[in-house]
Amino acid sequence: MKFHAIRENHLYAKAYSKGKRAVLPSLAVYVLPDYTAEARRRAHPRHEKTNRIGLTATKKLGGAVVRNRVKRIMREAYRTVDREHTVKTGFLIVIAARERATDMTSTLLAHDLEAALSRLHLLVR
Repeated sequence: MKFHAIRENHLYAKAYSKGKRAVLPSLAVYVLPDYTAEARRRAHPRHEKTNRIGLTATKKLGGAVVRNRVKRIMREAYRTVDREHTVKTGFLIVIAARERATDMTSTLLAHDLEAALSRLHLLVR
């Protein structure tokens, strides 16, 4: 795995307020450079930079089962995009699900996530 979860609320708030964003009907992606990436790289066993990923699904989408399903699909979509195109490292990436994401499969969501990350110039081609 080339990413870790964002656990602190202030990092979500920073990504929302100061980060670049790409919005699609199924998801919104917020990206901010991770200023602790270099320190994390030195502490990493293989000295690699990693991304920190945050997944959000609000109660507007549905109950806990629906929200957890959407987050699971978003996680797999990120893995798919990273495997196929390699996402640049050293960033805080927040992926927020929108209403249309509840009806999508992981393949369709991966396509939308790829488009959003491409707009933000995060894909290595």
